[in-house]
Amino acid sequence: MDLVTRAKEVIALEAEELLKIRDRLGTEFSEAVHLLLDTLCNGGKIVITGIGKNLHIAEKISATLASTGATSVVLHPTQAMHGDLGILAARDTLLALSYSGASEEILALIPLVRRLGVRVLSMTGDAGSPLARLSDVTLVVKVDREACPFNMAPTASTTAALAMGDALAMVLLEARGFRREDYAALHPGGAIGRTLLQCVRDIMRKGDRLAVVPSGATVKDAILAMTRARSGSAGIVDGSQRLLGVFTDGDLRRHITADPELLNRTVDAVMTRRPITVTADCLAVEVLRLFEQYNIDDLLVVDDEGRLIGAVDIQDLPKLKIM
Repeated sequence: MDLVTRAKEVIALEAEELLKIRDRLGTEFSEAVHLLLDTLCNGGKIVITGIGKNLHIAEKISATLASTGATSVVLHPTQAMHGDLGILAARDTLLALSYSGASEEILALIPLVRRLGVRVLSMTGDAGSPLARLSDVTLVVKVDREACPFNMAPTASTTAALAMGDALAMVLLEARGFRREDYAALHPGGAIGRTLLQCVRDIMRKGDRLAVVPSGATVKDAILAMTRARSGSAGIVDGSQRLLGVFTDGDLRRHITADPELLNRTVDAVMTRRPITVTADCLAVEVLRLFEQYNIDDLLVVDDEGRLIGAVDIQDLPKLKIM
């Protein structure tokens, strides 16, 4: 057996099944989103349950929802029978995962949930299953076959459930008006937190590390300022510290061969006027986007009056663990 070929076949099969599910999506998906929106708007939470492999899928869907501002927890159906049913409240919605729609543990849970006044959203492969009949809204995630050679091990079906959960979470995120800043606030740790929570004022160069020269200074003056600050650029300012332009080491390389007297020229003659700038309250992630969008290595920071107050040098970002 060609192992790589077989692996490609598995992935292709699962991708094909996902496309079929995408094409079958209809009004029931909108109903599911509105149900979850209503739950969250009324102070409820999304409780997700499943058994076997679907319990692992439930954990991932719940984690994605929680990380995007939709309060969510996982309920083990067996533990629910021994006290964990207290997790549920009347304003909640239960999202029940069962491909067959006939899992005994899940079906035993539904009447108890109903007695609490909790609404039920199901995700199943059988639209006519007992679970579907007991649900307020049903999302059908039927696959024609599993990737398993015996068509038994949950593979394509669990991938489909996971993808449907992602679709719910992302559409719900946008419907709720969840912003990048909200996402950052929920991810204070690790690389995501460093990138999303830090502002430009936290990472910018200032003081002796900021290369700045006045209008009328020579190119040599600008190079000396850049050398002292160990920076790849210098800001050129007027007498009120308002930014007029930027001179970079790239500008130096582009002009030096064509002009032997470059060092004695005024920096105003070769600087880039109206450079791209940011303000101190911009998020670090915005700086990364600008570096990539404009293919630049330096950004100058200005205040509301256009005065130069700092700079962000791309070489600093790895040391700050932002990229």
